[in-house]
Order: sequence, then structure tokens, then C-alpha cells
Amino acid sequence: MPEKITAEKFINNLVETFADTVPKKKSVSFFEEENKSVTSRFNRLFGRQKPIHHLLGGGKSADVLLWRNKKISAGVLIGATAIWVLFELLNYNFLSLVCYAVVLGMLAQFVWTNASGLINRAPSQVPRLVLPKDIFVSIGRSIGSEVNRDLQFLQDVSCGGNLKKFLVVVASLLVAAIIGSWCNFLTVIYIGFVAAHTLPVLYERYDDEVDDFVHMALDQLQYNYRKLDAGFLSRIPKGKFKGKKHE
Repeated sequence: MPEKITAEKFINNLVETFADTVPKKKSVSFFEEENKSVTSRFNRLFGRQKPIHHLLGGGKSADVLLWRNKKISAGVLIGATAIWVLFELLNYNFLSLVCYAVVLGMLAQFVWTNASGLINRAPSQVPRLVLPKDIFVSIGRSIGSEVNRDLQFLQDVSCGGNLKKFLVVVASLLVAAIIGSWCNFLTVIYIGFVAAHTLPVLYERYDDEVDDFVHMALDQLQYNYRKLDAGFLSRIPKGKFKGKKHE
């Protein structure tokens, strides 16, 4: 019997030692992972719950902004840079540039027609450049819809009664006006175009770091605002409006 008791004790001690060495993952890690997933879901920038590609429209424009096709995205950015260099650095005028382009096109067609007539004894037909009307209709509709949506947003902010949102929009417009006074309209458009082609792809790649940094900054701003409100703003007396009585 002593040998049996000793063997049982040895087995029990072995099982207890093995149980102590194994980390208890089942309860702790489950809740930690769940809390992390919930926190990461609620700490997304602007409260987003969908991928950045879906927020940008999910079409070809989103593919260009997120550099899904690097050749097309680089070509668009290089084209915008070339236009900005022509008008801003080289000081070309839009009307003069259009006239130069039309003159070059007419010269190319003139040389093509006469050279083919001299070589082949029969002038070749120059292909006609005809733009479809649907392009202009779609551009006009898209511009009109964007303008109407922006106007509706501004009217909703003005008449919605949300003071915080109203002040944010007014401050943003004032900042845009100040930036516009520093440089001309074309430079502002180019800066926005470059930002649209660089910031989304950087945010998609480093979204966790950006979200953490933004939320830390927002928490610090809220802490400073609460401190200012408790020390100064809350002490400002609020008067009540009394209307005049008409006899």
C-alpha cells in the first residue's frame, strides 16, 4: 500500500505541476482579444467601420487614389505636376497654352495630309476627332450633384442647431481662406490633388498608428478643454434674455 500511495501522490504532483506550468489562456486571452478587437473597432478614425477603399467609392477612382495600379496613379500625378509647373512655375497662360496646342495639332494634320499626298499621290484621310456628348453630360451631372450636396451640407450645418459642428465648419472655411491668401487657386488645387493621392494610401498602410496618434491628440485636447472649462468658461455668467412687454 505505501508504494501505491506514493505512486498516486507522484502522479498527482506531476499533474498539478503540469497544470501550473500551462498558461491559462482560455478565459483571459479570450476577453483580452475581444476587448482589443472592440477597442480597435471603435478607435478607427472618424468612427469608420469599412475599409478605406470602400469609403473612397470602391471604383476606379479609389484604385487610382490607393495606387492599386502604380502606372496609372503615377501617370495621373505626373500629369497634374506637369500642368502645375506649366501654369505656376513657367507662368504660361491658359489661353496661350490652348492656342499653342491647337496650332501644333493643325500643323501636324497639315503635314500629314500634304506629305501623304506627295508620297502616295493620294492624300490620306486624317481621322476626325469627335468627343461624345455623354462625356460632357456626365461631367455636368457629377459637378452639379457635388455642388448641390455641398450646399445642402452647409445649409444643414447652419440650420441644424449643432454649435460645435457649426464652429468647426466656420473655422475650416477661415483656414482655407487664409491658405488661399498665401497662394493662388491653382496651387491650392494642386496641393489638394497631391494630398488626395498620398494621404489615403499612407493611411491604409499605417492606419493603426495614425488612429492611435489621432485619438491620443483628441484625448489631450478634450482634457485641455475640460480644464479650461472648469477654470474659466464655467465662471462666465450667463444672462437670460428678457423680451420687452408690449402694452
